[in-house]
Amino acid sequence: MSQTQDAPHITGKMFLFERPELLTREQHGNLGVGPAPKPFQFCTKIRAVPLTISEIPEASKFYPVIFMSQQDPVPLAVVGLHSDFNLFVDDDGNWEQGAYIPGYVRRYPFALAGEAGGDRMALVIDRAYAGVSAQGAVKLFDDGQMSDFVKQAMEFARTYETDKRLTEQVMAGLKEFDIIQTQTAQFTPTGGSEPRPFAQYAGIDEQKLREVPDDRFLELRRRNVLPIIYSHLISLGNWRSLLVRRMRRFNLSEIEAIGAPTVS
Repeated sequence: MSQTQDAPHITGKMFLFERPELLTREQHGNLGVGPAPKPFQFCTKIRAVPLTISEIPEASKFYPVIFMSQQDPVPLAVVGLHSDFNLFVDDDGNWEQGAYIPGYVRRYPFALAGEAGGDRMALVIDRAYAGVSAQGAVKLFDDGQMSDFVKQAMEFARTYETDKRLTEQVMAGLKEFDIIQTQTAQFTPTGGSEPRPFAQYAGIDEQKLREVPDDRFLELRRRNVLPIIYSHLISLGNWRSLLVRRMRRFNLSEIEAIGAPTVS
């Protein structure tokens, strides 16, 4: 893809992208992609990753699935507590084997960016990714044209963008039911008698869900939102396993794991 005067321009920030650039033959024609020394180092210091609705059932098996806020209920997979580390990426930069990796992460270092106020999309690459270099074995361009690898990356990015837009539509509809509220995650330490709060998040209020009138509840079913709601509610059992993961990672006691981070 050649960058022309009419090409869309990147505006604002892109989550996880340090140096997003529109992919062009002129700028990136001699570059390729290869294995990075630490493949997932780019997302080691995050606490949550965006999800699309199609991902929620699988992601709910491994992570607490929450929403960004009542006002903007973007689904998120929680991968860390407080502000320390992504607890699913080890010191060698590898994502835990067998755990679901969200599509937002899998498409990296590529993404689609749209122009402000328009519908056109262009492929973006994070030039800061350690796997992008002139020595990369898989070239970005062949004979001046996008390589098959880049075409596949673009197709995945397009599919993800379609899922993202569907997610926005579904979540806007769910917001109308006013069942997403501020919730508190709690944990009772061994030998303790009182649960201790350790995280606040936006989630489905089960009492409000029970109070939804029958006709409105049927509307949730017609919109096929119930599997998303129940997957989210089941996923909240993963808060405890996230605490245990943090205890093991940093050799913390239960009380320390609940509290603020002690490792920089």
